[in-house]
Amino acid sequence: MNTRSNMFKVAVVGGEGIGPEVTAQSHRVLNWFVVNRGVPVTLREAQYGIIPYLATGKVLPEDTVEAMEEADAILWGATGGPETKEVPAAARKAGSLLSMRSKYDLYANFRPIVANPALADSAPLKAEVLKGVDFVIIRELTSGIYFGEPRGIETLPDGQRRGFNTEQYTTEQIRRVARSAFELARTRKRKVCSVDKANVLETSVLWREEVVALHAAEFADVELTHMYVDNAAMQIVRDPRQFDVMVTGNIFGDILSDCAAMASGSLGMLPSASLGPVDPYGRRKALYEPVHGSAPDIAGKGIANPLGSILSLAMMLRMTLDRPDDADLLETAVAAALAAGARTADIAEAGAARLSTAQMGDAVLAALEKVAGKQKESA
Repeated sequence: MNTRSNMFKVAVVGGEGIGPEVTAQSHRVLNWFVVNRGVPVTLREAQYGIIPYLATGKVLPEDTVEAMEEADAILWGATGGPETKEVPAAARKAGSLLSMRSKYDLYANFRPIVANPALADSAPLKAEVLKGVDFVIIRELTSGIYFGEPRGIETLPDGQRRGFNTEQYTTEQIRRVARSAFELARTRKRKVCSVDKANVLETSVLWREEVVALHAAEFADVELTHMYVDNAAMQIVRDPRQFDVMVTGNIFGDILSDCAAMASGSLGMLPSASLGPVDPYGRRKALYEPVHGSAPDIAGKGIANPLGSILSLAMMLRMTLDRPDDADLLETAVAAALAAGARTADIAEAGAARLSTAQMGDAVLAALEKVAGKQKESA
């Protein structure tokens, strides 16, 4: 990135499964903002997964590495699925999403959970439980059991096989993600719930001690509570309104954020942002992606919900591009499209018309035009 330029560079990587399909729609929406709102970005598309592997022998080819290296933000689709059996495990590991998170030190994963009233009839939880739900899960993303060593599978002397992984955290790894949670809470309701398993795990004992110490030293103006992870899972589906900002470790955050999808209507609705440290120029490397996976069972059918990817773009507008008004505009347009009855199969009520992936993109773009037009009229 040329630090003298005011342009932001965005790499668009659809990946595998439904990734290219949903990312194509968020790409369309980003282009709308470039043309109609003057958002200062240059876009570069790049490939990831089985297609480049068959051509180059790498799931992450050099062109894609270059695109992501120079990018301020990466708009990511999805990775994985049965079709990737054609890719050897070593090649897959070398270019895995975990390795990218580690390479760019994308340690803070933000996952907003917002219940849209228009989806009350199709949501798996009762409408009264979902009313007013609006919280954020911040998951530590580059440490914990997914990265700890030693790990592996071994054969014991008696012939049994044993798998083992290492859960570990350091003071700095805990404090920097907790700081992200406290800072975000200051812009919201000033409430942080730290989730751990301190009654069983030493890493959680350390986690709680370090969060408490950071709170006392720097964030006494923010309310801090603690919750064991099993209780947190229950509370997310029992009374999700109680939460504002939740911060937790890697594996707990992975599980809880998928559980929290039930408080938003569908996993296909959930966006996310993964942010690295601030560089000397005040910018942070960031990867934006829908929380859903590659969903190979519906890949290529054109029926996947692109709203998780489109709402991830809204997070990019707010967190990397510093365009909060445009982020609000996009979120308002998505809400308007849903209120008007736009539904993909995963969020459709019984008997409701079901839009294709591209048609949902059309609905959001039409809503953008309408909402932006109203804003001009009232200005």
